[in-house]
Amino acid sequence: MPGFWNDQAKARVKSRELDSLRKTVEGWDSLSQQVTEVIELAELAEDDPELLAELDEELANAGNTFEHQEFLLSLGGQYDAGDALVSIHAGAGGTEAQDWADMLMRMYLRWCDRRAFNHAIVDRTDGEAAGVKSVTLEVKGDYAYGYLQAERGTHRLVRISPFDAGNRRHTSFAKVEVIPSLDTDIEIDIKPTDLLIDTFRSSGAGGQHMQKNDTACRITHKPTGIVVSCQNERSLTQNKEQALKVLRGKLHAMEQEKIDRERARLKGENVQADFGTQIRNYVLHPYNLVKDLRTQVETGNTGAVLDGDLDRFMEEWLKHQIGL
Repeated sequence: MPGFWNDQAKARVKSRELDSLRKTVEGWDSLSQQVTEVIELAELAEDDPELLAELDEELANAGNTFEHQEFLLSLGGQYDAGDALVSIHAGAGGTEAQDWADMLMRMYLRWCDRRAFNHAIVDRTDGEAAGVKSVTLEVKGDYAYGYLQAERGTHRLVRISPFDAGNRRHTSFAKVEVIPSLDTDIEIDIKPTDLLIDTFRSSGAGGQHMQKNDTACRITHKPTGIVVSCQNERSLTQNKEQALKVLRGKLHAMEQEKIDRERARLKGENVQADFGTQIRNYVLHPYNLVKDLRTQVETGNTGAVLDGDLDRFMEEWLKHQIGL
């Protein structure tokens, strides 16, 4: 198409959409070919019983392919195939909650590594004694947002506190927000007059340039009161662009929540749309258990979950959303 690459940002978005559609079509074509081969093998096995074992294997492979393609239907949302921004906020409880937020950050980074997803820390505020008060991660990979949206909500930890000299059991909470990482061509109306932009010196590593100049950026969206910041890039321009990207995502999420609440009202469902809903418990004492309260999926292997083994929890939630 003439002029397609004149707008680089829009061209990249369309190319990614095309690649996603191509993979979907190839998946169903592969299943169709497998089914054809199974039928042909079944006809041959009528005269040659020795082929029955091979037929069982090919039939199982076709079944697995079908289950995978069926699961991908749960990742058909507008932004599911794209990148994600994950924000983790420590709840009440001081050092305990901040350490829990840090554990969650590590868990999601390990999950990204398992899938070979690219990731970066966009913004981070460390706790006074340990952990983080809040951190925002950008995750890039196929269906990053589609999978990670399953993690949105409040996560609860029960354990013997490593910060309590009396070895008492503590309960900690952290909130996880997940929004799509939207490109600049997404139609989110942000007026320059609605923005209050503050600059300050970065407190992170980065050499003399970052420490002696105002490279960090904080943006307040006056109509909504949303505040976003970024200090991990080397220049003020880069930090401003990244902060605006986060702001666009948050504004989109706010609009989506309005739509979800209206849908729930029309359906007559009593659904809480805020982030205060507890979705998962992680119990490390007096027993080991991770349980998702929405799907009832659970496991006693808490170490594996905290090391990023989250696919089962995510996939069951996604299937639950479309009734699989």
